[in-house]
Amino acid sequence: MLTLLEKLLFIAFLLAATWNGYWAFRKVYEIIRRGQGDVDDDNIGKRAWSAFWEWALLRPTWKTRRISDVFHAMVAWGFIFYFLVNFGDILQGLFPITFLGEGAIGDIYRLLADYLSVAVIVGMIYFLVRRFLAKDPALEFRDNIKLMEKVQAGGLKRDSLIVGAFILAHVGFRFLGESFVLAQEGHYDIWQPWASTVSKLWSTIPEANLVVAQHAAWWLAIGLILIFIPYFPKTKHFHLIMAGVNFLVKPERTSLGTLEPIDFEDESIEQFGVARLEDLPWKHILDPYACIMCNRCQDVCPAYTTGKELSPSALEINKRYYINAHADELAAGEESQQTLLDFALTESALWACTACGACIDICPVGNEPMFDILYIRRDQVLMESNFPEELQIAFTGMERTGNPWKMSSADRMAWAEGLDIPTIAENPAPDILWWVGCAPSYDMRAQATAKAFAKVLKAAGVNFAVLGELESCTGDAARRSGNEYLFFEMASQNIETLNEVNPKRIVTTCPHCLQSLGKEYHQYGGDYDVIHHSELIEELQRAGKLGNRSSEKKDITFHDPCYLGRMNDVLEAPRFALEFVGGEITEMARNRNQSFCCGAGGAQMWKEEEHGSEAVSMNRYQEAVATGCDTIAVGCPFCLTMLTDASKEVGDSNVQIKDIAEIVAESL
Repeated sequence: MLTLLEKLLFIAFLLAATWNGYWAFRKVYEIIRRGQGDVDDDNIGKRAWSAFWEWALLRPTWKTRRISDVFHAMVAWGFIFYFLVNFGDILQGLFPITFLGEGAIGDIYRLLADYLSVAVIVGMIYFLVRRFLAKDPALEFRDNIKLMEKVQAGGLKRDSLIVGAFILAHVGFRFLGESFVLAQEGHYDIWQPWASTVSKLWSTIPEANLVVAQHAAWWLAIGLILIFIPYFPKTKHFHLIMAGVNFLVKPERTSLGTLEPIDFEDESIEQFGVARLEDLPWKHILDPYACIMCNRCQDVCPAYTTGKELSPSALEINKRYYINAHADELAAGEESQQTLLDFALTESALWACTACGACIDICPVGNEPMFDILYIRRDQVLMESNFPEELQIAFTGMERTGNPWKMSSADRMAWAEGLDIPTIAENPAPDILWWVGCAPSYDMRAQATAKAFAKVLKAAGVNFAVLGELESCTGDAARRSGNEYLFFEMASQNIETLNEVNPKRIVTTCPHCLQSLGKEYHQYGGDYDVIHHSELIEELQRAGKLGNRSSEKKDITFHDPCYLGRMNDVLEAPRFALEFVGGEITEMARNRNQSFCCGAGGAQMWKEEEHGSEAVSMNRYQEAVATGCDTIAVGCPFCLTMLTDASKEVGDSNVQIKDIAEIVAESL
């Protein structure tokens, strides 16, 4: 227990730390609330429970880097437990008590504290060695990535060193303090085996000296916490708290990639999209506080992987360092003097994003850098009219002819000539409305998918119809390239058409149409039951309407489209459909939710790819070929085009790229 003088000093330090900490945390709150939007408190109890387990069990962390994950868990769980340990040590310092008593509960508490202390020390040494001695390249950035000057000058390493040293010192001195106490008592405590082992080192030290050492260790351990509190919000260690907050306030989206709409009827809105930090939704200003700067998002980013200037990790890090550098002005309500394109990312990086959602899916703390990029695109398109000129052709086509190919709407049914495909006018009450989509309507290669799917539907006796010339582009490319107003107009037009038709179910061969129709049109009053064609094929196969399982074996690797697997969690239906017709699937290394993009998303289909070391589509194609399979199966017309083009570029005629519908139709 502390002396009276020590108690008075501690109380004085505690009050000072609390006062300074309050203002530091208040500043963080004021900065975050500079962002747009209100706090969503719907289902807050359920969300809080879910967020707690996400945070406590580190659920999103265990997707990759398994060795580092184990050491991270050792540090994270140890430090979480140390909230209780620090509280207990303060009570024991102020009062003549044994925290949680001498019974079973106290014994378990001391056992956990002992083991977790060692776990934190070992884990922290691992991370310091990894960064400073091993210099893991996963923690670095390429030279073409935009970083703020302070980051370039070693700010990340300095922050890591400060945080690492703090954790080692805090936990280390606390652990040593326990060993000094056990040395004074002179016995081995089975509930503190590690501290008891270390205590033997002090067996020859006089008791008076051990008392002084124990008090010094207590002050160093607790004192470091008090000193660190006001500095805490400026460090990446702040993620320990803010990750849990991030899980709590993360919007409940209909899918991982669903964008927030703009209310174009609200005349008070003067800024469409995001130019400056404070234009971001407030949750996206919270993101950099939660960021652990682990670069996992960078590892899975198609743009970064193929040498482009985009790093979603650098985006969040730049935001964090800008906030720290301008915290007083931001908290006071002043306008940022720089745009995000001035300090957070380059224009090339902005247009390199494929909107695949991999960075969101992999983030261990719930950050959403992809949305930052798409919101900045809105500003560039709607406010600045600054976007790749190739997109103008697609925009004009969608606006005037209802498709980005800029082809006549009168030709939308040309693909179906001679196939006797019923339109909604001919069959006004179908069980299934087939949303054909622009690619199968106008692209010759994708038309083969449409013809094959028509064959499947007819073979199964499905009562279906298509909209024909009433169908128009869903606007996915417009939305993800920043032209939100064009998306709004196209969605409104399609919703009006669909609400008149009132379909029971909608099926589409395009995951991007699936996303827009099924997960985003509800924002404008269009609520529909939409499925992917692989899901309908699976239903028909299970119902026995497409024959029996095939005994013929086909070597197939399946490429999960981003907007089918990661965005909409349709993972098993495509595999069942392929296996039903004899497909023996060999998985690529990156598959299912962690599939790699084909390179067409985010409107990349309609523009030149930014300069890098290789094309995204080529990276994915080579991974598929490496499986040794002679067929690459896809479930998206864009993926079909991108991988087919990659195959043509290398002149590979031994590997076929086919849609699921084509493979199933061939088996009939």
